[in-house]
Amino acid sequence: MPAPTAIDLTPRSTALGGSPKLTGHLATPAGPGPWPGVVVVHEAFGVDDVMLRQTERMAEAGYLALLPDLFTDGGTRRCLVPTMRAALSGRGRAYADLEAARTELADRPDCTGKVGLIGFCMGGAFALVAAGRGIYDAASANYGQLPKDIDRALAEACPVVGSYGGRDRMLKGAAAKLDAALERAGIPHDVKEYPEAGHSFLNDAENAPRIMRPLLRISGAGPHPESAADAWRRIEDFFAEHLKS
Repeated sequence: MPAPTAIDLTPRSTALGGSPKLTGHLATPAGPGPWPGVVVVHEAFGVDDVMLRQTERMAEAGYLALLPDLFTDGGTRRCLVPTMRAALSGRGRAYADLEAARTELADRPDCTGKVGLIGFCMGGAFALVAAGRGIYDAASANYGQLPKDIDRALAEACPVVGSYGGRDRMLKGAAAKLDAALERAGIPHDVKEYPEAGHSFLNDAENAPRIMRPLLRISGAGPHPESAADAWRRIEDFFAEHLKS
């Protein structure tokens, strides 16, 4: 599988009121298309080798996978705080940037027109809010913070698959709350908490700045291969049902 290719999303993002500069990383499946698309939303640490491999994994599963770099215009230090605020508020140019990525996929001749969204950590929070906007066909939220008004945010959501770690102290009880909200709304969903996993358990390697890694290990954050294997199976099955059918 070729490494993701960098593409310029700036014309789309600026037209939508997003970032004045936006780069994306596109991974294309092997073999003949067309394929469904998936927008990949990165963690708070930004685009790195781990996130690029997550994007490649979606391509290996048969999706045009596009990872927009939400920190393109200014870097992580300058963009992290406003982007995190946007994730939780539901407003901000990051949502225009995600729409730029979605339309880039949907308009491609090798895309079927169906587009999903998968987010990790900060990206998981984006995935939950975006799921309720009626523009995606399925969403995967992985250890993402829940919207403040969860019932309103998910009232008309697309199908959602969610994965959380039982040792994630930042998101205690989030899986149960998300599952209950989606049940109340009558949204097709699959939400699971993994008791032995912590935050970022779907990553295949540590990706935090080295100075932070000892603290994150103590908190239980980081890869948990056994839980990740099951979560990836559920994500791929769920996306196959709602994006490939």
